[in-house]
Amino acid sequence: MKLEIPQIPPYLKKLPAKIKGLGKYLPLIAFLLFMLVCSGLVLQIGQLSRQDPSDDAVSEKLSTIKTPKIDPATLKKIQQLQDQNVDVKSLFDQARNNPFSE
Repeated sequence: MKLEIPQIPPYLKKLPAKIKGLGKYLPLIAFLLFMLVCSGLVLQIGQLSRQDPSDDAVSEKLSTIKTPKIDPATLKKIQQLQDQNVDVKSLFDQARNNPFSE
């Protein structure tokens, strides 16, 4: 069936009569279409969540991570302060041994 612009208005006038025949089934059809779309989305989300990243993507992300660098003078100063204060030293040791205690 080939539709041209002048033929569209009469076709649109016949369309409501076809829909009236489906009137009592229209909620069921709408529900089924909605469920079809939802199930398609759930399946697609499931496929995407099971997908593992490729080794190239992992190595690329790992290469962008920069390791923090501490100045040796600062590190030496922190260690001196820890050695001088016994209370602070005990707090550091306690925090290392049990980091989840309060």
